[in-house]
Amino acid sequence: MLSKSISRLAITAGEPAGIGADLCVQIAQKQHTCEIVIIADPELLQQRAAQLKLPLTIKIFDPLAEAQIQAIGFITVFPVRLKVPVVCGELNKNNSAYVLETIRVATQGCMDGLFAAMVTAPVHKAVINDAKFKFQGHTEYIAKIARGFPVMMLVTEKLRVALVTTHLPLKDVSKTITKKVLSKVVKTLERDLRQRFLIEKPQIVVCGLNPHAGESGHLGTEEQKIIIPVLNKLRDEGLAITGPLPADSLFTPKYLDSADAVLAMYHDQGLPVLKYQGFGEAVNITLGLSIIRTSVDHGTALELAGTGKANTGSLLLALDTALSMATNTSMRL
Repeated sequence: MLSKSISRLAITAGEPAGIGADLCVQIAQKQHTCEIVIIADPELLQQRAAQLKLPLTIKIFDPLAEAQIQAIGFITVFPVRLKVPVVCGELNKNNSAYVLETIRVATQGCMDGLFAAMVTAPVHKAVINDAKFKFQGHTEYIAKIARGFPVMMLVTEKLRVALVTTHLPLKDVSKTITKKVLSKVVKTLERDLRQRFLIEKPQIVVCGLNPHAGESGHLGTEEQKIIIPVLNKLRDEGLAITGPLPADSLFTPKYLDSADAVLAMYHDQGLPVLKYQGFGEAVNITLGLSIIRTSVDHGTALELAGTGKANTGSLLLALDTALSMATNTSMRL
């Protein structure tokens, strides 16, 4: 059961050969204002703590206990067992089922009320797919369990960028952006900015898909046939939307200074700008779900696993963001 005064957040430790376990051990060396439950193999965390020469005392998670703030060097773990032993930096597809199970446990725990939110450490998509699991990414996998309409948004201190499409080959982007999908993404973004971030009337700036936002149809017709009609309809419904604007000039103070969020049409249209501004200081948020999920803005960094050189900045920001969103949500209940 959750304490009324202390939130309980779940962290999935991610790809076991990467820095996820390192990050979990490292943040256990800090004091937090909520209880953190790591979804992982306890032996993996103990082994990584020994490699990092950091103290770690593990308490096995009791779902019937009230949430408690852990002392420095202590950590609560929901045990999920590895399939095979782990070597730092060496991917093993036999542990792909373990990775997916940690995500499933955290997601279901949020749905069941065990956790106020979940935070995910990075996974390696390729090795999961090599194990014959169909896996696009956390966003899509969690949404299948939580039955929501996922919208991916990355956030830095001064910029929020949401995506219409996420982990797709570029050749598939245009055909995926339909009127129905675009309308649903914009409405989800606008609603969650109000409900999760307490922005009274969100100002959303939308990128065009094509260079120069289609140049009146000379460089593509998606703007004229799909994007502009959808945005006009949503404006008539009262949403504060600017665009579609050319992506090469949208990311400037003229537009960003008054924007609460930018909506990009595809992954590499919006995220390079955001990561240039705040890589390592950004957080990935999945909107459109009944649960709260945040994540780091970086990958598994296999070469850093077990070295003590992993930076906890993005994970700590993801934790703080998840806690803030959970607080905002509870305020509205």
